[in-house]
Amino acid sequence: MNTLCRCPWVDLKKPDYICYHDEEWGVPVYDDRTQFEFLLLESAQAGLSWYTVLRKRENYRRAFTGFDPQIVAKFGEKELAQMLKNQGLIRNRLKLNAAVSNARQFLQVQEEFGSFCAYIWRFVEGKPIVNAPRNAKEIPATSKESDALSKDLKQRGFKFVGSTIIYAHMQATGLVNDHTVDCFRQAELL
Repeated sequence: MNTLCRCPWVDLKKPDYICYHDEEWGVPVYDDRTQFEFLLLESAQAGLSWYTVLRKRENYRRAFTGFDPQIVAKFGEKELAQMLKNQGLIRNRLKLNAAVSNARQFLQVQEEFGSFCAYIWRFVEGKPIVNAPRNAKEIPATSKESDALSKDLKQRGFKFVGSTIIYAHMQATGLVNDHTVDCFRQAELL
């Protein structure tokens, strides 16, 4: 029996969800490929539950060449047609096109700032924002930082990067620690 207290959004009947929460969510990411992975997955999640995407993550990993933005940026109609037939993906043409387009923009950001991480961590002054929500209602859907990052990404040509998606990305990649105060991970990530 697992007696650890976790964030209220974790479905304790889903071992993969528990593992994601316990090992990944909110851990600061300083690796560009991992940032790209989460950006791609969060964009795919738009309008769906995160668990839907989480269950398809390995399919995305295969289809998007291990989330290598250099390779994804070169995808064309042939790769898109294959992905649209792939039942292991969310087969939304706009989201799949956005993933390829975002890879191209991602590379431009890397070129301009030296790394995507150098770019994105500027929006939180280089260190995670630590919130202390007591319950799920206190966890925001957006913030002034996600608003600013979303606006900047859109100006750079990124797609499916609204403030809510970007806030979820910031939570997932540890730019924001939104583990509830009673969750065992909140203190571990301080």
